[in-house]
Amino acid sequence: MILIDKPYISKFLIDTLKKYNLPVVATSNAKEMISDNSLNWISEKEAIKLVKEKPTIPIYSNSENAISWVENNLQFSNRPKEIKVFKNKLKFRNTVQDLFPNYFFKGLKFNELDTISVTNFKFPFIIKPTVGFFSLGVHKVTTLEEWPKVVNIIKNEISEVKKYYPNEVVNTNNFIIEACIKGEEFAIDCYFNAQQKPIILNISHHQFSSGKDLSDRVYTTSQGIIKDHFKNVQRFLDKLATKVNPTNFPIHIEVRIDSTGKIIPIEVNALRFGGWCTTADLAHYAYGFNPYHYFLTGKEPNWESIFKTQENKLFSLVILNNNSGFADNQIKKFDYDLLLKDFENPLELRKISIIKHAIFGILFTKTSKENTQELDTILTSNLKKYIEPKLDLNPSDY
Repeated sequence: MILIDKPYISKFLIDTLKKYNLPVVATSNAKEMISDNSLNWISEKEAIKLVKEKPTIPIYSNSENAISWVENNLQFSNRPKEIKVFKNKLKFRNTVQDLFPNYFFKGLKFNELDTISVTNFKFPFIIKPTVGFFSLGVHKVTTLEEWPKVVNIIKNEISEVKKYYPNEVVNTNNFIIEACIKGEEFAIDCYFNAQQKPIILNISHHQFSSGKDLSDRVYTTSQGIIKDHFKNVQRFLDKLATKVNPTNFPIHIEVRIDSTGKIIPIEVNALRFGGWCTTADLAHYAYGFNPYHYFLTGKEPNWESIFKTQENKLFSLVILNNNSGFADNQIKKFDYDLLLKDFENPLELRKISIIKHAIFGILFTKTSKENTQELDTILTSNLKKYIEPKLDLNPSDY
């Protein structure tokens, strides 16, 4: 069963719904997103009845906006509870605390930011909303002197975040302070099957431009990344499954892996893979299978066979967040054609309104191993190269 909601659904996911005649819940938002009556639409009443008859039926959503529908309509099932365990970072930390006994974290309210004392905290640490998305409101605090500045930045950001996402997606009332985790960051798409076994569908390396950078810009997957980390990630997920045991449940989990192979979870997003149909579509480009269909039918990738038939290159998604220094309303145009010229093999470009969604778009690319410079360049770019500012700006604003 599929729940569709704003802000975005990819053509690949729509094609998947059609190809496999998947039941799509006919909410008002879903019908607004997809104007195709040939889909297997089911009413909200039918969907609720279906879950009552089959409590562990696989449910997938393209957007965390749909969480409110689950909470409002499926309270009789385990789904709302399962979502909260994962989505709420503080609740998740409490649930898995004995697996990571030395890991520091502390919850606090938004109105406590000005009064809490962090003098005795170990620096650096991370502060972020307990329920979040796209690294919104996430900050690294390196010194005690930085704390007041970060608090002010968060306050300004929160007023902007509320314009774009509901409270189920980014909760601006509650925050978590936690230890800064060392190591490389990876994003994992997986699901718990009918036997509650974790099934890995993709592993992507989340690259950063610097130690202070916490943004979402470049995620890369490859055969090498899967081979290097699959066994270790599987052991980690098996261990996680002893504490959280949902059935037929998809998640997108971000972790850090240190030099010894130790894995610490950062956050888990429930009922979906990467937001905006990103990492699942990326897996399809890289490995040829359909992660949405695999989850809904309980299928497991045969990685050995996949590696023999698919290209051994780097497959990346680039999130074009606005780090230019220009406010959204100061930008006249983004030059997508110039952007595409800077990549060896662009696969798909999704143009997105910077005013409506705070990003310029999402680019999928295929890169030869000897040409990683194009990924390094976009990772550190402030994107001003592609931006035409409005004419009424002063040159000093450029």
